Amino acid sequence: MRILIVDDIPDNIRVLSTMLADDGHQISAATNGRAALRLAESCAPDLILLDVMMPEMDGYEACAALKSDPLLKSIPVIFITALADVEDETRGLALGAVDYITKPFKEAIVRLRVRTQLELKRQRDLLAQLSHLDGLTGIPNRRAFDERLERDWRRAIRSGEPVAAAMVDIDHFKEFNDAYGHLAGDDCLRRVAGSLADGVKRAGDFVARYGGEEFICLFHGVDASGLAVVAEQLRAGIEALRIPHSASPVSPWLTISIGAGLCRPVLETPSSELVAVADLQLFTAKRLGRNRVSLAQ
Repeated sequence: MRILIVDDIPDNIRVLSTMLADDGHQISAATNGRAALRLAESCAPDLILLDVMMPEMDGYEACAALKSDPLLKSIPVIFITALADVEDETRGLALGAVDYITKPFKEAIVRLRVRTQLELKRQRDLLAQLSHLDGLTGIPNRRAFDERLERDWRRAIRSGEPVAAAMVDIDHFKEFNDAYGHLAGDDCLRRVAGSLADGVKRAGDFVARYGGEEFICLFHGVDASGLAVVAEQLRAGIEALRIPHSASPVSPWLTISIGAGLCRPVLETPSSELVAVADLQLFTAKRLGRNRVSLAQ
């Protein structure tokens, strides 16, 4: 697992890094609180070992900033500091730290406490993973998508890369359920989810069930022509499943409509705007007859 060590004294970082690397962990390091926040956002550590007395931003301020950030607040923090007063420890724990170790530290104690917190983190991650999966289709759910979009949006603001979203709706799904029954409808949703997941192949791209018969995909680093190609591939992939839909006025087979939007995120624009654009384009695709892709930049 990845551990971020934050201390303004290089010797402390060296000792802790060597000790924990020997236990098989990946190590990142920062010498002040601001650098720690940037690293935490980019490398997503499983645990942070945090000193208190540092320049620019001390450990208490860094911990408060971590715990106020929705994307970073779940990272456990252990303070390792020379401040040994009860008031100092109380302040650290009140800010949300999971443990407090005073210097000079004993290696055996640090190893054990790190091991305990990482095991607790594994258990929390497993529960979180289960809560982020759609129970019917097995792909990520709306909650997982919302969190992923917010994280990727912030990353794209820093990198300047474009981000795209594609909203997918199964054409005339109510009529499908009426004609074939809800068990067939559930099987249909699973097959559509599987096809979309297979079609979103690039590392970093993402697909989730948005709700009901709607799905949503997230893409990075694509231009308008590339987005049009992948969206059309997703549409054709569902049609190629050849799921009969005798109640559809569009096709004898099950089809989907897709609305896609592409933008370069900026700080002043919320990530929800991208979803709104994709949703508007989905409405356009339906208005134009369904079983098609509508795209906006």
